Amino acid sequence: MRRERGRVDRSERKWRTMAVNEETTARRSGRPTTAVLTRGLILETALRLLDERGESGASLRDIARELGVRPSALYNHIQGQDDLISGIRELVSDRIDVSGFAELSWDAALERWARSYRNAFAAHPPTIALLGVLPIATGTRTSQMYEVVCRGLVAAGWPEDEVLVTVIAIESLILGAALDHTAPDNMLDPGDDPEAPTFSAAYAAARARTDQQRPTDIAFDIGLGAMLDGLRARHVKLTNSPSGVRPVG
Repeated sequence: MRRERGRVDRSERKWRTMAVNEETTARRSGRPTTAVLTRGLILETALRLLDERGESGASLRDIARELGVRPSALYNHIQGQDDLISGIRELVSDRIDVSGFAELSWDAALERWARSYRNAFAAHPPTIALLGVLPIATGTRTSQMYEVVCRGLVAAGWPEDEVLVTVIAIESLILGAALDHTAPDNMLDPGDDPEAPTFSAAYAAARARTDQQRPTDIAFDIGLGAMLDGLRARHVKLTNSPSGVRPVG
């Protein structure tokens, strides 16, 4: 009787072990071998390919190949090329700091915004030409970024018809500076040109500066400072209020 019970116990333990192994195998086989496809993953991959290969190497087909899926699978998350570009613009816009418009004077907020804007695009050079000339999509985080900036300027007393043109004026500096940031520091080196002695001397003087900054950073600082000085003077003229002081109400 004891031998029979022992055989039954061993058989039951063996069955339980087999059941656990089968369940474990089933769970493992059910786990995806690749990352779950999401809109965020598609857009991050697109931005990385854009940085690495340029616009020609970041098509929907290229993205699908990189993710190991069929191009048709992307359309569950991306409506098409225009939606893809809009999403990439949102990723870059997310890196632009608009927090200053809730806590700083309008000019300090603009400076923080402009510096982060330039850094965001300079970190992804191919996006400058791709996104800098395309209309923004409605209802996106990019649109919300502009909403915060415009609302901050209106609250500071800027006339509505001056707000957007002011933003565009600063953007012109920002995008040019972002593009310049990707260029080599010696791009304007005239060499030993006897026909351009003043140009050569100016280049040599710039290179001899003891600043630890790159020439492109110095140029952006000068340009942004000059633009902000001009905007402060214009703000006073338009509002008859001290620059940097928010009107009450």
